[in-house]
Amino acid sequence: MTITPWTPYCGPAPEPMDVLGRWNGDPMLLAGVGLLVAGGVFLVMRNRAGGRALLGAAGVLVVVFISPLCALSSALFTARTLHHLLLLLAAAPLLALSLPRLKTPRLGLATAVQALVFWAWHAPDLYAAALSNDAVYWLMQATILGGAVWFWGAVCASSAPAAVAALLAAMLLMGLLGALIVFAGEPLYAPHFASTLAWGLTPLEDQQAAGLIMWAPAAAAYLLVALWRVAGLFQGRETARPA
Repeated sequence: MTITPWTPYCGPAPEPMDVLGRWNGDPMLLAGVGLLVAGGVFLVMRNRAGGRALLGAAGVLVVVFISPLCALSSALFTARTLHHLLLLLAAAPLLALSLPRLKTPRLGLATAVQALVFWAWHAPDLYAAALSNDAVYWLMQATILGGAVWFWGAVCASSAPAAVAALLAAMLLMGLLGALIVFAGEPLYAPHFASTLAWGLTPLEDQQAAGLIMWAPAAAAYLLVALWRVAGLFQGRETARPA
């Protein structure tokens, strides 16, 4: 196992005693989040749709990129997985709700693109490239978030049966990726080879914990939304039924 020093965007891997003090003060990032907050406040004050969703998305981005989770994701693949899932399952749907509804959702294509992007960035070589170059890192963040915003926007704009089919497909693809990572049998993500032991985990244990998060709770999130859409479909039928 070759151990290489890594310099990810979020900084070097922190020790447990130091992580709570590791907030990201990148001026460009703070300015970008500040613009989102200002936009959300403006929409709320004008009673425009999407303002609260935009503020919620900005809050999620603060947790992902500014809070100590950013630094922790340099140390643990588990933390990086939580980081990505917050983009995929929290920031993206909130941003989708803050945008105008898609007229041509192309749900099947959006589902495929979201899965392809997420799987691609979890290939060990691409993942390592993202943690060794800031431009590649932000390409990873932008494509994961962008693909997910398209997916959730398409889900919102599609009929319940189509949305449920897409959500179940996303659930299966997320679970499959998690299972592959869990059962890989060897550590795959070189940027974390030297940083997990300080947190009481071997690289393989850290990787397996991350895979389990993808396999169970992350996949289940899509299932819950699918069930919600099914419930709405049945409620609509009850409302439409004549007295």
